[in-house]
Amino acid sequence: MLTHLTKRFSSLLSAGSALVVVALATADAGYAACRNETIARARYVICEFDAHEDIELLLRDASGAPLGQFDRVSDVLAGRKRTLLFAMNAGMYHEDRSPVGLYVENGHELKRLSMADGPGNFSMKPNGVFFVADGAAGVLETTAFLRSKLSPQFATQSGPMLVIDGRLHPRFLKDATSKHRRNGVGVDASRVVFALADTPVTFHQFARVFRDVLKTPNALYLDGSISRLYAADLNRNDFGIPMGPIVAVSAPFPDQAQGSKP
Repeated sequence: MLTHLTKRFSSLLSAGSALVVVALATADAGYAACRNETIARARYVICEFDAHEDIELLLRDASGAPLGQFDRVSDVLAGRKRTLLFAMNAGMYHEDRSPVGLYVENGHELKRLSMADGPGNFSMKPNGVFFVADGAAGVLETTAFLRSKLSPQFATQSGPMLVIDGRLHPRFLKDATSKHRRNGVGVDASRVVFALADTPVTFHQFARVFRDVLKTPNALYLDGSISRLYAADLNRNDFGIPMGPIVAVSAPFPDQAQGSKP
């Protein structure tokens, strides 16, 4: 997969492109990258990856300052000789951009799992956790994640769950009227699917996209009106208020993937 990415990256560089746009290859990987799609008259961006790809969570730079914007994520990855391919806000956060719930980055737990009740979408139980561990990814309801005793490399807690073992969240109403832009993540085996609704939709509508269209038996809501996306293959880089946790997919620079030539 990364060989295809770096070949595309090299061709763009050799063409003298001022804006490097790296598209994920699909022929051999068996899944699409990011695409625009209209579902039930609502506009979505759907991004699909394999759990074995380089999916990670980022929050702060080396000095401890929150990253907040996709351009700063890109800069951090460039310092590791990697190219940002995809990024999205990844969970709810406080005013100082610290996570509301569990947050694990590179195996370090920076915020503990929250079992607290309270107002707002995060506490609309059941909420859940998106995680990456040992080359696999998943979405689990919070109590199930706690029972699992997993030690993930990356994890972010958010809420509510959209789909739980093939069932919609019990509090979602078909005739609800509250509509917002929304983003979330669903997992089916090795497929990791991120979706952003550019058209305001209800929770029920959004959850059905994950269950009935994207076919992910478990899916988690990430956030609402602040939802933003970086998709290199769509030449999209949303800007807005600073974000908290950010999920990203990247690829090594071509010389890192192929080795330096003598």
